[in-house]
Amino acid sequence: MLHDPAFWVAIAFFGFLAVLVYFKVPPLIAKQLDARADKIRAELEEAKKLREEAQSLFADYQRRQHDALQTAEDIVTRAKEDAEILRKESIRELEATLARRQELAEIKIRQAEEKAVAEVQGIAVDVAIAAATKLMQDGLKGEKADGLINQSIEGLEKQLN
Repeated sequence: MLHDPAFWVAIAFFGFLAVLVYFKVPPLIAKQLDARADKIRAELEEAKKLREEAQSLFADYQRRQHDALQTAEDIVTRAKEDAEILRKESIRELEATLARRQELAEIKIRQAEEKAVAEVQGIAVDVAIAAATKLMQDGLKGEKADGLINQSIEGLEKQLN
């Protein structure tokens, strides 16, 4: 048996185990494994905290994005309302301006008509005075005077046109 290699391997194995037990190696290994397990556990907890924090930040950013979109929609809605109000005000101002211009044009037309009537009346007076002067100078009576008056009226019509 002393020459059997399996025997010596078994003795070496049991000797190795005895040395390990004698020098308290298994508790050291267990302690190191526990420390490593604790370290891994701490890293997992840190990762879990970071994940929860990331989820919280993500939810916060989603809420902010939603709020920003809502604010943008509100701004667009208000801008459309303001634009509509400005459009209506512009239309009212344009209508008022057009009404004032139309009123001014009507006033100018009335003034032109009044001036034209005054000019016509002035011409008629001048023609009548000229006819009366001629009648007085000629001392005309009867049909001849009526003919001159008619002639003056026709001349007046020509001057008016």
